Amino acid sequence: MKIVKKNAGVLTNFEVIDFLRSRGAKTDPMGCLGAVAASECKVYEYLLKTPACNQTRESIYEFVRRSEGFRLAEADKLNVINWRPSSAADAYAMIEECGRRFSRDEQGQACDEDERVQEFLEIVREVLPPPPPKAEVMQE
Repeated sequence: MKIVKKNAGVLTNFEVIDFLRSRGAKTDPMGCLGAVAASECKVYEYLLKTPACNQTRESIYEFVRRSEGFRLAEADKLNVINWRPSSAADAYAMIEECGRRFSRDEQGQACDEDERVQEFLEIVREVLPPPPPKAEVMQE
């Protein structure tokens, strides 16, 4: 493997899953032997429990296109794509200065911040697939 350009950009969790899959990563530790490092299998196994496991390139491109009016920074888009907020509290935690950014519409006019957050979350729900169901923790 040859590094063409160091630190060329960030990757979404979906892109990491896709890359690891192309290298032969599997959830079965014995199936991974020789194809990829054990640590790569662990990363792959972890990422399969995140919203990224159900995403497609098309859904990510569609989200980026439809969220342009919200003036999100690249880091904010990355957080949203990776973690798929499902509530206003999630959105405020993930998006830097969410209140300030969402208090204006695409034309720069003042608008209801809460309505804009809900509009944004609706786009997230429509475009980004839901995360996998959480496995039940067994209690003794």
